Amino acid sequence: MTDPKHYRKHIVSVLVENHQGVLAKIASLIAAKGYNIDSLSVAETLDPSVSRMTLSLHGDEWVIEQAVKQLHRLIDVIKVIDLTDEEHIGREMVFVRVNAEPSNRAEILRINEIFHGRIVDVTPTSYTLELTGEEKKIGAVLELLQPFGIQEIVRSGTLAIARGSKNLPKRDEVRMRVAGRKQATGE
Repeated sequence: MTDPKHYRKHIVSVLVENHQGVLAKIASLIAAKGYNIDSLSVAETLDPSVSRMTLSLHGDEWVIEQAVKQLHRLIDVIKVIDLTDEEHIGREMVFVRVNAEPSNRAEILRINEIFHGRIVDVTPTSYTLELTGEEKKIGAVLELLQPFGIQEIVRSGTLAIARGSKNLPKRDEVRMRVAGRKQATGE
């Protein structure tokens, strides 16, 4: 068994064929390896036949390496990149509904402004803030808002992209790869 003291957060980007069942296959594979997905974001790319999954998970180097190798073997997976040690941009978004008693409103607005947030909903007793940033920034905001009484939190999880000019495979290259895989498996 691996030592939890050596666990660290990993951000893994996975390009997959955009069709039913792919998300379930990948989630099952990760669960079968015995670790939890901290966050998962999935959306279509510029090519509607391809989706990008961004997974945030904790594990030691060996476990993550094994998961990446297993992901490469899945027929629906086009490309897997562990962004953890690469230059990348990572952000998450959070909605926070916080108690906004009249005596605390100015301070809540000040915290929101300092962290470049937006007020997206106001009621007589609460504010809903929208904030975007790195995980540490989101954590800092939540810590500052805690004394006012947080009613609800909704987090997107991490979205990440490699820095620089790394490109997705071209549409034709992806389609050829997908067609080759289907032919090899007899689909």
